[in-house]
Amino acid sequence: MAASMSGSVMGDEYTETYFLCETCGVYTLEIWRERFCGPDSVSVSGPIAKGHGDEKVALIRRCPEPWDKRCRCEAHLAYFGGSLD
Repeated sequence: MAASMSGSVMGDEYTETYFLCETCGVYTLEIWRERFCGPDSVSVSGPIAKGHGDEKVALIRRCPEPWDKRCRCEAHLAYFGGSLD
């Protein structure tokens, strides 16, 4: 795992995790959605270009507590585009 960040959007908790394949040089993104009402879901997307993934990982690493879905630091707000609860 390269980096992971959690945030609460409209009552649902999202945890987005970036994985870097050193061999391929690309990222895979796993999104875990814990729904307020309804079943949880997991989706995986990729490949994500290394440059774009590096930017997201650097943003996540600016937060001292990226696992805290209630954090409202600049990194969390930027990462989730201002859509946090």
